[in-house]
Amino acid sequence: MAQTGQGEPPTGTAAPERRAGRDWHALAIEDSLTELDSTAKGLSSREAEARLARYGANLIPEPQGPGSIRRFLQQFQNVLIYVLLAAAVAAALMEHMKDALVILAVILVNAMAGFIQEGRAERALAGIRRMIDPNASVLRDGLRVTTPADQVVPGDVVLLEAGDRIPADLRLMRASNLRIEEAALTGEAVAVEKSVAPVSADAVLGDRTSMAFCGTLVATGSAQALVVATGAATELGRISGLVAQVKRLPTPLVRQMDHFARQLTVVVAVLAAVTFPVAHWLRDFSTVDSLMIIVGLAVAMIPEGLPAVMTIALSIGVTRMAGRQAVIRQMPAVETLGSVSVICSDKTGTLTRNEMTVTSVVLAGGVVMVGGVGYAPVGDITIDGVRPSPDQCAMLAQVAEAAALCNDARIEQTAEHWVPHGDPMEAALIALAGKIGALSPGLTPSARRLVEIPFDSRRRYMATLQEFEDGARAIFAKGAPERLLQMCSRQLQAGGEGPLDATYWENAINDLAHGGRRVLALASKAATADAIALSPSDLDEGLVLLAVVGIIDPPREEARAAILECREAGIAVKMITGDHAATAVAIARELGLADDPKVVSGAEMASLSDEDLVGVAQDAVVFARTSPADKLRLVQALQSLGHVVAMTGDGVNDAPALKQADVGVAMGRKGTEAAKAAAQMVLVDDNFASIVAAVREGRTVYDNLKKVIAMVLPTNGGETGALLVALVFGFTLPITPIQILWVNMVTGVALELTLAFERTEPGAMRRSPRPRAEPLLTGQVWWQFLYVSAIFVAGTTGVFFWAMGQGGGVEHARTLVVNTLVVMQVFYLFSARYIHGASITWRGVLGAPAVLMGVAVVVVSQLVLTYAPWFNSAFGTRPISLAEGAIVIGIGVAMLLVTELEKAVRRRILATSRDARAGASPRPAPPGQTRSVRL
Repeated sequence: MAQTGQGEPPTGTAAPERRAGRDWHALAIEDSLTELDSTAKGLSSREAEARLARYGANLIPEPQGPGSIRRFLQQFQNVLIYVLLAAAVAAALMEHMKDALVILAVILVNAMAGFIQEGRAERALAGIRRMIDPNASVLRDGLRVTTPADQVVPGDVVLLEAGDRIPADLRLMRASNLRIEEAALTGEAVAVEKSVAPVSADAVLGDRTSMAFCGTLVATGSAQALVVATGAATELGRISGLVAQVKRLPTPLVRQMDHFARQLTVVVAVLAAVTFPVAHWLRDFSTVDSLMIIVGLAVAMIPEGLPAVMTIALSIGVTRMAGRQAVIRQMPAVETLGSVSVICSDKTGTLTRNEMTVTSVVLAGGVVMVGGVGYAPVGDITIDGVRPSPDQCAMLAQVAEAAALCNDARIEQTAEHWVPHGDPMEAALIALAGKIGALSPGLTPSARRLVEIPFDSRRRYMATLQEFEDGARAIFAKGAPERLLQMCSRQLQAGGEGPLDATYWENAINDLAHGGRRVLALASKAATADAIALSPSDLDEGLVLLAVVGIIDPPREEARAAILECREAGIAVKMITGDHAATAVAIARELGLADDPKVVSGAEMASLSDEDLVGVAQDAVVFARTSPADKLRLVQALQSLGHVVAMTGDGVNDAPALKQADVGVAMGRKGTEAAKAAAQMVLVDDNFASIVAAVREGRTVYDNLKKVIAMVLPTNGGETGALLVALVFGFTLPITPIQILWVNMVTGVALELTLAFERTEPGAMRRSPRPRAEPLLTGQVWWQFLYVSAIFVAGTTGVFFWAMGQGGGVEHARTLVVNTLVVMQVFYLFSARYIHGASITWRGVLGAPAVLMGVAVVVVSQLVLTYAPWFNSAFGTRPISLAEGAIVIGIGVAMLLVTELEKAVRRRILATSRDARAGASPRPAPPGQTRSVRL
């Protein structure tokens, strides 16, 4: 190690200001110490206190979220609510207190539903903050002391050992066999080897081997390091800053509902402006009656129960997704999933198992394929598809010896699976030894380790001296293949040893590396019976190369099927990883992302402007060696193209992009708390395939919400139309505002709510994602609104005139109108259940218990409204006869027949249009072929 400083620790001198963006990884140790006015013996206690006051505590800032009162008040921030509040105030001023109180009660119920269902405040920064251990070992006054991690300051010298969580960003001063797990920060699946040598100033985060970063974990070895950044100045703090800066985009549904609310408000305002002069001056209504007509129009047009029904529909989706191992943290994400057009997926632990596995062993006589995944010592071993020959089994036995004995890891079987202890690559070698041992029992004798040469980044190998049961001793080595090739003069081959064929091994190593495998070489040599020491010079001659092995984090089998289904659903999948490009491309091919996936590195992304990145984001499939900022920019680029983006991830490095994405999806088992808190959805089983089920459920939720809209708007339009017809022709209002509220609330709860329970319609996952800009009110919805509203107006107005002609009085006639309006909604419900044009069937009706239950509730409610004296007094209703009830039901049946006839005509028109387009377009791909998706 280079000499890092002289003399006593500084006592009273103030540390110079740290330059922003300082490339500590590229500085020599002496320069880093000078820059921070520190020494290898650390700081004095007095100086540490001064720097703590200057730089602040080593904590990640955490902003406060809105309080409960503010969150409750936010429930009223909707233009439709403002209109209803104005209507309630107007009714109160005109001393119609009953109407005002009912309107206010409806508003309050909706606000309480939204407040209760709203998720807890953001916890992303809190999750990052918990990654810092409470204590750290530092040198103060030249002595080792344990101090709270939040008291660590720039210039401190920290002592690290295996298992320690790193408390700050550190420049390594001394490192012994040091490996650090940085997956949560960089996405790198394997612990990274560290050294004290400076690296290039432009090295990406994952290649800064002279640094140890806050929040990562020491896997093996020990170190002494200089604190160069604390708190918000660390890489972890920088990520938290990105998370805090990201403004979560409103979901498509929220945007569409806001747009719908603004449109409806404009319509209400225009009608009010026209209605008052017509009623007051042309029809000689009093000022109060004219204003009450406007209140009635507002109440009729605004779907009061829609926010509550929408919330409940999303809640049902949340419950269903929980059954599919997907936990929704923010309800609007349920619907957003249904419109996802791009999934940006982290590789490690998401598309892959995050379990290193040996897939191939190259012997002098050929390549051995190794089956099985994970750390279970179970899997087929074949050469060219057949069992190895006895000579090859003997060679593999020696490979198993080296793999098991030159190794510090172990694997353990739990109730669920095999768990590694130690370095994942070494654990993969233990699993390989077990597989070979099962192939050739008894060929791998036990041995006792006498001494070892630990792995060192300068030597790039590990070696052990072993003593067997018969007293024989041998040396085993494993390490970087190019290093061991230099050390070996002979190779193991069938029947014994032979001269080393360096060209053969170099080609084999290149093939494995180009296939995305991490490559290790194994070698051995005999030792004398009295050997008790081991030094690098003992390996200078006589070493025999046994094999090179290819190791990879294998893709999940279920991920392949999920990606295929995504493509069939018109959803593109892109891989974003902190791993190397060759490994990422190999995994992409195995997963079926593309035959020849285009890859872009983080360094290339950093050199691109935001405008240029948009084009790259459209074409590339794999993004390798990416930083948190790269992932964030990529998501923003895709969103700028109009895509609805889902981002999956499990590390702290994924948190900013998870928050920026339309739907952030975190892994539940292996995901960090920061990733879970930044995401809107957490996959309990870490299974990428669960995303497909969630997308299907999201499409179902959206379909059901559109069914609710298709149910609400025509009925509200019918109510409004009935009032306008009465005004234009100058007759008594057929229904009062309070009766309209009754109809809207009863049918909203008992009928419209049942649509939220509808199951997925056939073909939901064969439709392309709807465009981000697609309006909630499409042309079909507008047409349905107009013609169904006309039917409602005709039915209610007709029954009103008929009842008035019977001489029963206005209250009796209004009771018939209220019941007609509700019965028509009941029959229209059965038609609205099939939004994509299918006809109702008896099986469909009988198989919908929620619908039947809702109809039963409506029937009971209307009986109470019609015949209960208290309700007669409160709502101005009167009992009706059995014959009148039969007429009302007959109007409902006619309503159903007319709507089903329209649906049949519309299906025929659409089928004819499709046939015409099919005749003019190329034939579709045959079944079984996936259609390519180009963004």
